[in-house]
Amino acid sequence: MSISIRIVSTNRERRDFIRLPWRIYAGDPNWVPPLLSKMRNTIDAKTNGYLRKGPHRLFIAYKDGQPAGRIMAGVDERMHEAKHSKDGWFALFESLDDFEVARGLLEAAYAFLHEAGCDKMRGPLSPTGDDNYRGLLYEGFDSPPVLMDSYNPKYYDDLITRFGLAKNNDYFAYRVTYRMPKNPEAAAYAQKRYGFRLDKLDKKHLGREVKDIKTILDRAMPEWPDQMPPSEQDLAGVARDLKAYADPDLIYIARAGSEPIGFSLTMPDLNQALIHLNGRLIPLGWLKFLYWRRRIVALRFFVLFVVPQWRQKGVTAAIYVKTFEEAAKKGMQWGEGSTIREENAAMRRDAERAGGVHYKTYRIYSKII
Repeated sequence: MSISIRIVSTNRERRDFIRLPWRIYAGDPNWVPPLLSKMRNTIDAKTNGYLRKGPHRLFIAYKDGQPAGRIMAGVDERMHEAKHSKDGWFALFESLDDFEVARGLLEAAYAFLHEAGCDKMRGPLSPTGDDNYRGLLYEGFDSPPVLMDSYNPKYYDDLITRFGLAKNNDYFAYRVTYRMPKNPEAAAYAQKRYGFRLDKLDKKHLGREVKDIKTILDRAMPEWPDQMPPSEQDLAGVARDLKAYADPDLIYIARAGSEPIGFSLTMPDLNQALIHLNGRLIPLGWLKFLYWRRRIVALRFFVLFVVPQWRQKGVTAAIYVKTFEEAAKKGMQWGEGSTIREENAAMRRDAERAGGVHYKTYRIYSKII
């Protein structure tokens, strides 16, 4: 048996890095193959702005000459400066059920982060700095992941903890069966009483919309030690995705007059279409995608933020009611609210009041360097 760990530097190694999951998940009916084109953009700093926030490196493991594992590691220098921390991150971890392969990859990432001056290794985090592939699936292996959620074999937890990484924090996903609230008129009453409205995303004026979204996030995001509001550069990438894939009927900006006070983002669960494409849109993938997209019956409720002084005035409830109304019109049967930090009691209560049941857990691990 021969195991080698390499820094990804050639076209072949890059291709093997991208294609490895097809070997790991062969025959797994719950795995959703990522779009190959999307993954190529994810691991390239030219198309992934998050990788330009600090040094990063891709590693691939070969066992007996065959791809056997991979990992990405990097540093978010903007986060370091804002949070006065020196955490390094790892992402896109995949491995055969072989501890020597996993250890070699994790050691390589650990050494790289040590050389970069980090004092902690955390992950798996999103390789794009958002909700994409954040955390290791820890509970809830009996169904496919919803859009942008992680999925992995159960044995990954053992590989990672044997290396010495331990739980840092968990994120929860809630499954919601769509039904109208008992008193939808209460949301309309709150809007009238407190003088706010819900505006659907206006794609024709996306620049204005994104500016208001940033204002809300800057004012509303909690002071988590490892998260911060997105930069204008981050939101530019979000805007591109919204323009391409978003359904404006499911994205709302709450405003009081001209003041933006709340924001929610819900999207169709495109994984229900992507699971049929095997990672390719060309040559016939687009036809398959369009066929299956019309048969999507679930949504992912990504975020809901309300600025502090408006949190007890029915804004959250009004957004839930409006979203459920639109979901019903589109024939949606259920949705996922995710991912919510386990210590975010207020957001968890909101999800549970909307009928959500905690059904998946995603775990972030850490280790002192």
